[in-house]
Amino acid sequence: MFQLISLTCLWLAAGISAECSRALLKDATEQYVSAQSSGQIDIFTALASNLTYTENEQPLDIKTGVLSQPIKLDQNLSIHDTTLCATFTQLIAASAEHPYVIGTRMLLTDDKITTIESIVTDDGDWLFNATGYLHWTSLENWDPIPEDKRDSREVIQAAGDAYFNRFQSPNVSVPFGSPCARLEGGAYTDSSGAGGNTCNLGLPSNLTVSNRRYVVDEEMGVVDIYLGFPGLDRTVVEQAMPDSHAFRVEEGKIRYIHTLSSCVNAGCGSNFTIIPTHNRRVRRLSRVY
Repeated sequence: MFQLISLTCLWLAAGISAECSRALLKDATEQYVSAQSSGQIDIFTALASNLTYTENEQPLDIKTGVLSQPIKLDQNLSIHDTTLCATFTQLIAASAEHPYVIGTRMLLTDDKITTIESIVTDDGDWLFNATGYLHWTSLENWDPIPEDKRDSREVIQAAGDAYFNRFQSPNVSVPFGSPCARLEGGAYTDSSGAGGNTCNLGLPSNLTVSNRRYVVDEEMGVVDIYLGFPGLDRTVVEQAMPDSHAFRVEEGKIRYIHTLSSCVNAGCGSNFTIIPTHNRRVRRLSRVY
């Protein structure tokens, strides 16, 4: 009850300001993580009349979704966008009875959560391996960027956009750093620890990625982009998969990329256990609880 009152008070206090404060957004993500850990969603059901809740781009009753299930979380990471009043949270549940890796984007309007969009990945999704996701993430540095080295939100977002623009044309220059590593489902492009640019492995050159939705955090140097990724699931190539790509940008260069992609059918119709080196595609998942 105290947590519910605390968040409500923050919302009321923030309502006086024209801006969405970082404190408000942090409190919202903390409440989200707590709710997923406990399965207690009262703070969100209280907003139900004005709340849109989706999993893998499918509208759900929040009371029947994964958020209502208590899940043992091994790691969580959140970013906060004070300009768009948006957040993104990455949850890794590797040691849970049912392993998950979940990415959730929340939008606030008038200082209240109005949208929760989760990409819920588990066994059968693209390269899914929660243990691998946890292992590689734990070896990376996602600390806040020192203030004197922070990039503008324009630079950070442009780095993520360049990556997807490269999918349409090999002539697009992407600001990859060296080192740069990409994590997909649990597979890591720099598993040998060579420390070069491995983010450029296996990129297509004939895909148009649209419907991009952003969360940008200058303090963390991260942009997360939600999108429909065309054709990843070979069994439903006409459909775009729900996808999240989080880019860590340091001094204008991409350092890490974390992806979450759901599938309609197991393995998206492929049998890959490593990052593929040909054109990749994506579609969305219908999940029954």
